[in-house]
Amino acid sequence: MQFNQTMIEEFTLLAKFPRDSKMQGIKLHSDAEPSLLSAAQRLFDKGIIDSPDGGYLTDLGLDLIEHVTVIHSALQS
Repeated sequence: MQFNQTMIEEFTLLAKFPRDSKMQGIKLHSDAEPSLLSAAQRLFDKGIIDSPDGGYLTDLGLDLIEHVTVIHSALQS
């Protein structure tokens, strides 16, 4: 198994979502990095976030952010 650049961009965007509350989301502005804008659209298309410019995590997104957090913590050392 190998992570490609597209996956890394999506992981990066997911990691920007607040993990403390389901009621907090993010908003990407039109002048954001093109890679983040593309990642947001892909995550929206997959049903992971509820808006193509960020928004909130869906139930699937909430599950995934837990895994992203674990991976980040394990690899951070």
